[in-house]
Amino acid sequence: MITRKERGYTRSVISRFTRRVGAETLQLIIEEKVIWLLRRSKAVDVDVLLDTSFIKARSIRHPDDSRAGFSDADAMVGRNGRFYGLGFKLHVALDHRSVLPLATLLAPANEYEKKHVPSLIERTRVVLGKVGAKLRSLVADSQYSSGKVRGLVEEAVIPYTSNQRGGDVLRVDRRFRTHGPAGMVVEYHKRPLVESVFSFLKDQYGLRVNNVRGLVNVGVYVLLSVLCCVLNREAAENVGRPDKALSPTFFNT
Repeated sequence: MITRKERGYTRSVISRFTRRVGAETLQLIIEEKVIWLLRRSKAVDVDVLLDTSFIKARSIRHPDDSRAGFSDADAMVGRNGRFYGLGFKLHVALDHRSVLPLATLLAPANEYEKKHVPSLIERTRVVLGKVGAKLRSLVADSQYSSGKVRGLVEEAVIPYTSNQRGGDVLRVDRRFRTHGPAGMVVEYHKRPLVESVFSFLKDQYGLRVNNVRGLVNVGVYVLLSVLCCVLNREAAENVGRPDKALSPTFFNT
């Protein structure tokens, strides 16, 4: 049992822990915690929010190939908002109600978002299946708009792009105004939740500053940040303050 006077683990102990555990075991630990929290929230039908976040590589571009990293060969150049940067992308499938990451995946920044959707959806269904819940709808930005992605779920709340034809479908104009069926517009407005989670991961759980190299090492670093987020939610539930699920500063008092 941990007491208030107990000292925290040293950096060397934590470093040895991450090397011995590895990414796969960390992923299983996160899933175990998420499943416990989903059972507690009695999840049944889940709307899944899908999005990515750019993670900057600790490297410069290779002088002979500007698309790749120099000291980090796994890092690639990809879109970072309106610009391009060298790094990776964190893909997350999030439960909109509990704000829990159901599935995560790290990939080089040059890989398209749609490529990893099948893996994320499959893993999400496995996690939800363990608590007797099911994926009701998929909510994502227009970068995921394709027939293959829509075919993976019963209901896809994804805006069609300007070059995709359709009748009364969901669309987002240049001023970021949403048009289409009223029900889909309401569902689509849940999407900013996943952006807030990315913000907490970067500003509160250290994900903004990446000091490691290589897809495997960066993946472990990402999972540690996600684990901190999930453990914060567990602590908030245990003390009867679910409203503090994303507030690590609450536990500093």
